[in-house]
Order: sequence, then structure tokens, then C-alpha cells
Amino acid sequence: MKIFKSIKWRLQLWYGLILVLVLSGFGFTAYELEKNRQFRRLNDELHQRVVVLSAALRRQSPRGPNAVRPLSGQSPRRQNREEPPPEELLDGSFPSRNSPGQMPRPPFHFSLPPEAAHLFGGADPNGYYYSIRSRDGREIAGSIDAPSLLKMPQRGDAQTIDPSPKPLSPPDASPPRVQVSGNLREICELLPSGEEIRVGCSAAPELRELRRTALSLAAVGGLILLVGLAVGGWLVSRSLRPLSGISAAAVRIAAGDLSQRIPLAGTESELGQLATVLNATFARLESAFAQQRQFAADAAHELRTPVAVILTQTQTSLAREREAASYRQTVEACQRAAQRMRTLIESLLALARFDAGQEVLKRLRFDLAKTVGDCAGLVQPLADERGVKISVEVESLEIAGDPERLAQVVTNLLTNAIQYNQTEGDVRVSLKLENGLAVLAVADTGQGIAAKDLPRVFGRFYRADASRTGAGNTGLGLAIAKAIVEAHGGTIEVASAEGAGTTFTVQLPAMA
Repeated sequence: MKIFKSIKWRLQLWYGLILVLVLSGFGFTAYELEKNRQFRRLNDELHQRVVVLSAALRRQSPRGPNAVRPLSGQSPRRQNREEPPPEELLDGSFPSRNSPGQMPRPPFHFSLPPEAAHLFGGADPNGYYYSIRSRDGREIAGSIDAPSLLKMPQRGDAQTIDPSPKPLSPPDASPPRVQVSGNLREICELLPSGEEIRVGCSAAPELRELRRTALSLAAVGGLILLVGLAVGGWLVSRSLRPLSGISAAAVRIAAGDLSQRIPLAGTESELGQLATVLNATFARLESAFAQQRQFAADAAHELRTPVAVILTQTQTSLAREREAASYRQTVEACQRAAQRMRTLIESLLALARFDAGQEVLKRLRFDLAKTVGDCAGLVQPLADERGVKISVEVESLEIAGDPERLAQVVTNLLTNAIQYNQTEGDVRVSLKLENGLAVLAVADTGQGIAAKDLPRVFGRFYRADASRTGAGNTGLGLAIAKAIVEAHGGTIEVASAEGAGTTFTVQLPAMA
């Protein structure tokens, strides 16, 4: 289903499941605690009544439970010589093995003390009742309205009864036992003398209270669940709202509007950081497309001139018959235009390879000072033609790289320094080691470059002014030089001021 593929609904479902588990665990724990509290209180009430009945039973007994009374008409001496007299029970009866002439005493009658009368019967909703039985199973006393009691346990029977607090009865009595049957809850205690005291009550009020507690917990849990799901849904929607902005901006950008950006509500969150990264990516994408458009336009403009020259010359020559010298001039003009086109195309291909990372550079160890000296000698005729003096101050420095490509960089910088210098100007070339870097500086005494144009000096097809447009100048030399230097892990910078000349500085990693 589509709903389960949504991040929002999946988060909502997991949040709801966790909330249900937490509420269920809390409700079950609260119910069990309340249940234990209710039955513990009920057990305490039963224990209290057992203690009261046990104390009253001991007080009302005419003699101790193990007391012995001699038969009438017999002296103690005779009694001692013959079999021991029968043991008198707590209720006044005697065992059935009485000797002839023995008269059983009247049965013992137990009466509930007045101070304990309020503990049984009455208007109490639990309806407490009791029963007292002798050791032979006869009931001595009991509540009139007592319900049918549970089966009396026999001595030695295993009792698997639910837990109860410590007995409140005297320490010489057996531990009390709690028995449950339906709504009835009874506690039974066997006295040392053999009598049994049973006290019971109805647990119906407590069970009704527990049912109300369970319903209350379920209602409160359901309400909390609904509120939690609503608040969770709102939080999830609010948290995922930036994703909608990201998607909308991506759709607009895909439609061609590269100026679109993702609105940033907060940059500290993960989505805010993602939006920041995407905005930076979109900005670079827009810049790349703008450069591509500008590059295509500039390339077309640069190629249009030599193509126009070739077409014009050929059309003029074909318009009518001409002399051989005229045809020669036409061919030479077309050759110069084609040469310019080839230079431009080669430069464009070189930049394309550098941009794609496909340009393969040699990694040779060579002396950069020697390369600089060779390049200075190569451009010396151009300097002599313009009356520019070249001074070279270099020290031997070995680097690892492509000697031909780096020679192209040095030659380009020297050519620009000569071409855009003033007549009888100077060009100073220096090479030295600074902080593990080979630092090459080429300075001229020309008119300099305006501050507003410095950031665009290394741009493709860029010329600061018309004075920097010379024969064979395509406007790609510095762009190619920068690509070569950066491919060697170095940097190239420019510093200039109008009327004070220009200085290009190249830094390359030097060999140890």
C-alpha cells in the first residue's frame, strides 16, 4: 500500500506502536499494584479478626486446652496408679474412650465479645463471618449468616494458597492460610490446641473496584493514546515539512529555474544542514550552467571571426579572376585564420580534458629553475621587439610534475607580461623556496588591472579591456595556466594596481 511507503506514516505507525506498548505496560503495572493493595488490605482485615477470635477463645476457655480433670469418686492416688484420666477438650467434651462411671461435662459455649461484635455482620459490604471448630470437626461457634464454607483442610494437607502477610497470631500458632472460592475469601488458622478458626468475607466490593479501576485506566490510556497520536502526527508533519520545500525547489530547478533555493527555517537541524548543502550545490550548478552558456557564447564569438575572415577572402577571390599574388595573399589570410581557429580549438579541448579529469600529466622530477630559464630565452625575441627588459633571479629547485605543461604556464605568464607591458618596461622573474613550496613570481611594469576585474582574470575568454586583445590572443591562456597549476596541487594568484603593474605568483610543492 502507498501509505506504508510514506516516511510520515511509517514514523506515525512506529510512534503509535511504541506509545501503545508503554501505555499497556503502565496500565498493567498500575492495575496489579492496585489489586495487590486491595487484597493485602482484605487479608489484613481477616488477620485482625482471627487474632481477636483467638484471644477471646483463650479467655473464655474454663481451663487450658491441655488441662486434665480427674473423674468423680476417684482419688488422685488411684488415678495415678491406673490409666490416666481422659483429656478434657476445649468445648468441655471428653474422648469417647471414657471409663465406666465417667460423666461427660456439658459442652463449652463460645460467645463473641461485645467489643468484637462490630467486626462481623452488620452493614459492612464485605459481610465478614467466622467459624470455630474443635479438633474433632464439630463447630463450636460461628456467624449465623455465614455462607457455605470451603472444604476444611485436613492436617498434613498441602496448601497452595496465594501469598499473605505475616501472621498476626501468637508465635506458637501455625501460619494462617488464605483460600479463595469465587467472590469468597477465607483465612484459616489452626491453634496449637487443635482448634480451627476460620474468618471469611466477600471480595465482591474489591472486585467491582478493580473493574472500575481497569475501565478508568483503559479510558485514560485511550485518551492519552489519541492525544499522543495527534501530537505525534503534528510533530512528524512539522519535522518533515522542510522535505516538501526541498522537493518543490528541486522540481522548479529541474524545470529550468536554476535561481531557486530551499528556504532555511533553521540550519542547526539535520534537515537544515541538508538544505544548506543542497542550496550550495544548486548555487554551484547555476554557476556551472552560467559558465557553460558564457563559454559556449564566447567560443562561438571567437570562432566566428576567423570563419568570417576565411569566407570573406574566399568569396572575394572567387568573385573574379585575379593575379597569382592576390590568390597567395588570400590563402595566407585563410591560413592565419585557420591557425587561430586551431589554437582556439586546442585550448578548448585542453580545458575540457582538465574539467573532466582526463588530462594525463607526467610525474617527472626536474629542475624548475632550468625550465624558467628556457622559457625566458624563448620569449626574449618578443621582449626585444617591444623593448622590454627581462631579469631572472632563480635558484635551483626540484619539483615533480609535467615539465612541458609547466613550461606552458611560465611561457604564458611571460608572454602576457611582455605583451601588456609599457614600452621600455621591465619584467622580473624570481624563483625561491618558501615553507616547502617553490614560489615563482612574474611581475611587470604595465598599466595593471582594475580591482573590479581581478576576480575574473582567470575566467575563460575574459579580457579586462580592449588593450589586452592582441593577435592570437584567445583569452584562454590564464584559464589553462590555472588548470595546469591546480592539477599539480599548486595555486596561482594575481596582484595588481592600476598604473603600478601586475604580479602573478605560482606556488608548487617542492621536492625534499
